[in-house]
Amino acid sequence: MTSSPTPQDVTPTAVRSVRLVIASVATLLLLAALDQTIVSTALPTIVSDLGGLEHLSWVVTAYILASTVAAPLYGKLGDLYGRRIMVFVSVGLFLIGSLLCGLAGSMTFLIVSRAIQGLGGGGLFVLALSVVGDVLTAKERGKIQGMFAAVFSISSMVGPLIGGYFVEQFSWHWIFLINVPLGILAVIGFAMSFPAHTATKKHKIDWAGAAALSLTLASVTLMTALGGNTLPWDSLETYGLGALSLVALVAFILIERRAVEPILPLELFNLNVFTTTSMLSFLTGAAMLGAVTFLPLYLQVARGVSPMISGLLLAPMTLGIVAATTVAGTYMRRSGRYRILPIVGMTILAIGGVLLAQISVETSTWGFSAMIVLFGFGMGLCFPVLTTAVQNAVPRAQLGTATSSGVMFRQIGGSLAVAMFGAMMTARLAAQAGGLNFSAEMGPQALAQLDPAIRAGIATHIVDAIAPIYWVVAAFGVLGLIVALILREIPLSGRTPAPQAE
Repeated sequence: MTSSPTPQDVTPTAVRSVRLVIASVATLLLLAALDQTIVSTALPTIVSDLGGLEHLSWVVTAYILASTVAAPLYGKLGDLYGRRIMVFVSVGLFLIGSLLCGLAGSMTFLIVSRAIQGLGGGGLFVLALSVVGDVLTAKERGKIQGMFAAVFSISSMVGPLIGGYFVEQFSWHWIFLINVPLGILAVIGFAMSFPAHTATKKHKIDWAGAAALSLTLASVTLMTALGGNTLPWDSLETYGLGALSLVALVAFILIERRAVEPILPLELFNLNVFTTTSMLSFLTGAAMLGAVTFLPLYLQVARGVSPMISGLLLAPMTLGIVAATTVAGTYMRRSGRYRILPIVGMTILAIGGVLLAQISVETSTWGFSAMIVLFGFGMGLCFPVLTTAVQNAVPRAQLGTATSSGVMFRQIGGSLAVAMFGAMMTARLAAQAGGLNFSAEMGPQALAQLDPAIRAGIATHIVDAIAPIYWVVAAFGVLGLIVALILREIPLSGRTPAPQAE
């Protein structure tokens, strides 16, 4: 086996190919991430067109559920059969689902189409991060991995804005149809620049483990997505989903111990880097989605700004993330080290959480911007490390599996955090609202019609209900700091990856 070429040996043509690969998968990743949030502002219009109000939540839940369940499978199958073919499969499913969503004539058809779209989208999350591990040196991956992670944050903020724009200017169908031409262009670029996998070895797929893991993830996702909304938290159905997730998890562990080619090898958890980055992925996912989900509510209801303005006011967080990922990527490329980054990042994230817990109706725009810039900077220092470190630590044949595990833990952390924070906010609102008749779903226009005294009271209650959430976010930062302190550092390689094993 020949050694991998050094970065100095790479030709200009190879550099252009790498850039085209990264640009292609970045576009696909952005489309998949946007489709988690872009639908939210279009839901009222979709319901008025298709009906089926009682099934409304499933338009969002079907995509998240399918993408979460599919992610680990793509990681393993990419390791076994090559990431090129799996990108084609995931893009194909995503674009077919998008086309069907755009053509949907009923709510049931739309929900099924969203599930198909999610099966493809879940693969794009994992494969985009894994492909970077195939084409860049370990030292060079940090900046790109961090930028990809920032896509998740950006999509959660701009998704609803883009969705609203398409609904107002065109129709809700174009929220989905726009994916088709963009996705086709991106996958053509990927096909032109990413080599085929030529392995001929036959593999025994761990279907039993895949089924048990899928059942575990599906149960957890459904419980967190429906609990407190469609299903009461103390309902028999919610308890049943919780019990099912535990039983399926135990079955998964037992199956993986005996599997020839396990879908998620349990020995990976013996690696310090894998275990600690998995925990950090869980905590950063919880902190990021917890922060991003409820800040628009604060801005639109408590501050009374429009959805468009609230999106602009959240832009500084993205700037903080991008600035930090650039710093982190540069540091890792030059030093080949990374351990200090999540230590500093989690410290800053915790401080940002404490500051956000102080928000009030009177908080100035500059003060709010400074808080979320700091918070975003803390997250941005952590993001590049989580994928880069684990890809550098695991065997080449398990790169996709390890990468998909990080995505899985981040998704689970985010889902559980949003459910927990939503329950906290609802309970606090119910306890404090008193005689005020209002809903947290009121928009700026509805609030503007209320008496100023009532509007001021509502704003105060919203702030009082949201602010404590960020004490919990700060606690996640402290836990992350503790985990980061035990992270073992394995120097990053400066050599380009060898071709995927045959």
